[in-house]
Amino acid sequence: MARLLCIRPLLWFCLSPIAFIASAHAQSYPSKPVRMVVPYLPGGGTDTLARMIVQRLTEALNQSVVVDNRPAVDGIVGSEVVARSNPDGYTLMLISSSHAINPALGRKLPYTTRDFAPITQTANQQILLVVHPSVPAKSVKELISYAKANPDKLNYGSSSNAVALPMELFKTMSGTRIQHVPYKGSGQMIIDLVGGQIQMAIAGAVSSIPHVKSGKLRALAIGDSKRSAYLPEIPTIAEAGVPGYQASIWSGMFAPAKTPRPIIDRLNKEVVKIVQARDFRDQLLQLGSDPVGNTPEEWGRFIEEEIVKWGKIAKTAGMREETAH
Repeated sequence: MARLLCIRPLLWFCLSPIAFIASAHAQSYPSKPVRMVVPYLPGGGTDTLARMIVQRLTEALNQSVVVDNRPAVDGIVGSEVVARSNPDGYTLMLISSSHAINPALGRKLPYTTRDFAPITQTANQQILLVVHPSVPAKSVKELISYAKANPDKLNYGSSSNAVALPMELFKTMSGTRIQHVPYKGSGQMIIDLVGGQIQMAIAGAVSSIPHVKSGKLRALAIGDSKRSAYLPEIPTIAEAGVPGYQASIWSGMFAPAKTPRPIIDRLNKEVVKIVQARDFRDQLLQLGSDPVGNTPEEWGRFIEEEIVKWGKIAKTAGMREETAH
């Protein structure tokens, strides 16, 4: 019996060379610079967050981590780069809500969610339901009443599907009819909203808060399920009149599928530590975001739930691309 016990560990390693190699590889990881693909333009919210993380991750890994911007087609181009990269831990990705919005819209993608290994969700950026001062509503309930009394007379702007779908969710849950005006960028959308060309929007906190503070826009509520530490005076949409409502612009990290689990665990440990550090949290709050930091399993489940949730809303709103053919 003792002889069998001595043989078993050796037998396990002989039968599991892949596990042995993966473990050895993880112990020496990283031995060269790591690339963080950000599938958006430099200067945006996700890019800013990526550069904040990369600075600290470089110190934590004792190896250079560099941002590689691959903007185009709502994050699809950069995502494909990562999906096709070697699963060795040297190509990572920080992406926002488009990772779930694209499949939810029924788009034909050159990859699936199974081509990625979840690492962790990094942050939630608060989104605000804001209206132009000309709208005679100072609360969510008053807005709903006004919209119901004036169907199709209000319009909302959006610069991406990541903020259009939360408004469509609001319309569905509140039983209102509000027209959609799409924009190619958030800058022009905010300009038109401040100017009164459109009456309302669900917009990121970073772009809208300065106009709220100046009195050019009125913030009625935030989209997340709990109030923001940065904006504690603003109620959630759920508590202000639409029970059960929840939406935010989130971000998180992935690696290519089949990246060794020890490497995923190492990255998860380091990134969670980074985003939950007090000084990093304070920086995020100034950007209108709340830190998260969860397990790979929790992050993966969240993504699948988001795809299902927004897929239903997109279908109801007639936004799924397959319905247009």
